[in-house]
Amino acid sequence: MANPLRGQVIKLYKTLLYLGREYPQGAAYFRGRLKSAFMKNKDVEDPEKIQKLVARGDFVIKELEALYFLRKYRAMKKRKDQSIQHKCLSSNDAV
Repeated sequence: MANPLRGQVIKLYKTLLYLGREYPQGAAYFRGRLKSAFMKNKDVEDPEKIQKLVARGDFVIKELEALYFLRKYRAMKKRKDQSIQHKCLSSNDAV
């Protein structure tokens, strides 16, 4: 692997490893899948092919961020709905 691309690949791996901590199926599951994906492509030496793989990894990062944001949004919405429902029930009891 060429030196400039090596840094990109390592940065990509570290970023994905960090994002995988909150993966819904567990960090260990994500770590195993991540390692196998990188090991599968460890012998690739063509710079164009490496760039395509890095671009695919960047896409996966964006998808994970969207997944986490959506999960956070749903949790906040659920809490808000429960709070509103609780307030409505409390106001009905007072009447």
